[in-house]
Amino acid sequence: MIIKNKIAVVIGARPQFIKHAPVELALRKYFEVISIHTGQHYDAKMSDIFFNQLNIATPQYMLNIGSHMHGRQTAIMLEKIEEILQSEMPVALLVYGDTNSTLAGALAASKLNLPVIHVEAGLRSFNKTMPEEINRILTDHVAELLFAPSVVAIDNLSNENIMKNVYNVGDVMCDSLQLALKYNRKQVNKIEPYFLCTLHRPYNTDDITRLIRILDELNRAIEKVIFPVHPRTMHILEKNGVKTSRFINIEFIEPVSYFDLIDLQQNAQCIITDSGGIQKEAYMLKKKCITLRTETEWVETLKDGWNTLVFDELEEIHAIIDAEPGEYIEKLYGDGQAAEKIAQIVDELFN
Repeated sequence: MIIKNKIAVVIGARPQFIKHAPVELALRKYFEVISIHTGQHYDAKMSDIFFNQLNIATPQYMLNIGSHMHGRQTAIMLEKIEEILQSEMPVALLVYGDTNSTLAGALAASKLNLPVIHVEAGLRSFNKTMPEEINRILTDHVAELLFAPSVVAIDNLSNENIMKNVYNVGDVMCDSLQLALKYNRKQVNKIEPYFLCTLHRPYNTDDITRLIRILDELNRAIEKVIFPVHPRTMHILEKNGVKTSRFINIEFIEPVSYFDLIDLQQNAQCIITDSGGIQKEAYMLKKKCITLRTETEWVETLKDGWNTLVFDELEEIHAIIDAEPGEYIEKLYGDGQAAEKIAQIVDELFN
């Protein structure tokens, strides 16, 4: 029996489960994969369901840390991940994206002189008020192996003098999307036209005045709006006495699984979001997207009107929806083989 080297992987938030599925499947060919689930997102609809739907092995470590202030949450993760790494002694630690789980894993490994592998490296919003921006910058600067999803990400790293062991492999979410489309292929398309909305960022949901402004504009849309509501956002509405029934054009539904969300995106006329990942998925699905933010890490999607940033002038949403996008670039985020490329490079360097 061949004993494989260990690669530890930290996951904790919804987008990371999606990215991890194809990467874990590819890494298993070369390594024993030790998964550490921090529990940063602990709602069953937002975490556990991914292990069932995406065929990810149940994590060996479930930390169940849950929600805390950023500093406390990161500190608890750092302490617990460090203990696991000392016990398991993997050859490297792999992290995804830009969450507190990402930063905690990267710091824990670097303090133990374990190589850090960063998947989705090089993204920059250039807005350091976002915790995610700080997390991704720090992680890139301690990582020994960086997998970027695009040419723009490579350029961002080069501008910060990070050029060693940097690879443009495409986006692993493209791999995950292909899995989802295959899974959803027998589903019946929705007949009634609709727009899809997702919101979760505090600047759109915590300020009840702004949240109501957004909902009022969506309520004026020419098509029905389907809105899977994050439990935290629903709590804010309820706490402020805002009844969802006043928005007759919006269908408020509970959070949905990854595959169901892809199905909703695939059949929507337009997508309104503040999510980073959904901006990419919308582009891959050739759907027009409106992003309720002042900036985006995914600047490629802004070309030719496929994605448009809107923040203060929310009334502009309606005109943007009516405008036709321009040229579409095929395989902008890769060919759906990013996970296999990552696994092969990691194998060459660490086996």
